[in-house]
Amino acid sequence: MKICIIGTGYVGLVSGVCFADLGNIVHCVDNDVEKIHMLNQCSIPIYEPGLEEMVKRNYEDKRLIFTTDLKKAVTYSDILFICVGTPTIKNSNSVDLKYVFAVVNDIKKYIKKFKIIITKSTTPITTGDKIEKMISSKVKRQLFEVVSNPEFLREGCLLYTSDAADE
Repeated sequence: MKICIIGTGYVGLVSGVCFADLGNIVHCVDNDVEKIHMLNQCSIPIYEPGLEEMVKRNYEDKRLIFTTDLKKAVTYSDILFICVGTPTIKNSNSVDLKYVFAVVNDIKKYIKKFKIIITKSTTPITTGDKIEKMISSKVKRQLFEVVSNPEFLREGCLLYTSDAADE
């Protein structure tokens, strides 16, 4: 599969590396130029045991591409994961979806063939409907599907299950 991961924070980076390790071609996109430069040097900005080795292996095998070029990554990929931050709004239980919606506004410009768009950011239930409406204002509805894939990750334990740790 050809996968685009948008956002190289904890969720996006680990997800992208794992997909690449399964044999997929993965473009990890971020607008932070310094972070992408660091990742292209196989330097990892987060703590996750075993991640650096997986990054190096998949980067060298050309299954893992780090880039700031969203257009190229979206155009190339069949599946798009939105893995950007959703900070809590101050004095509220709500999340700020401005980064998710900014990505949606960008990617809808580049959809010319069928894409599966997956939110992996923490979002409220109706977010998928809003994303669908935003994209369909520019793209024919038959050219995309919106899916939610909530993340339930525990930092420092993402690459290995408790069963593997017990062995």
